[in-house]
Amino acid sequence: MAISLKVLAPNKNVYQGEAEEVILPSTTGQIGVLPGHISLVTAIDIGVLRLRMNSQWKSIALMGGFAEIESDEVIVLVNNAEIGSEINVQNAEQDLKEAKLAISKFSENEKNPEKIKALKEVSKAEARIQAAKN
Repeated sequence: MAISLKVLAPNKNVYQGEAEEVILPSTTGQIGVLPGHISLVTAIDIGVLRLRMNSQWKSIALMGGFAEIESDEVIVLVNNAEIGSEINVQNAEQDLKEAKLAISKFSENEKNPEKIKALKEVSKAEARIQAAKN
């Protein structure tokens, strides 16, 4: 028995297919989904969705959003997403380096909108790197 999985971003259908297992990065921790899962809606954090089909794992970098889980269906609506195998690791590592450099310009306790934006860019780059390498 498989789970129907859809990952949708505003401008594209990122992934649509079946999975035996799905692991989602929710804002309260990772959620593992198997067929017959209880229904719920959860906020999705910046992180990596992992799906297993035919004993093969695939990764998708998610940039925050929401997921609706039904018994045998998972619909993920995100701001943006990238399939791990399509991510250019060198570009993601360069983005990480630039975001960390931007953060270094602020003091540790400073609460500046630009620092918050840079921290978010670090999380995005780390998710992209993790998805590309898994």
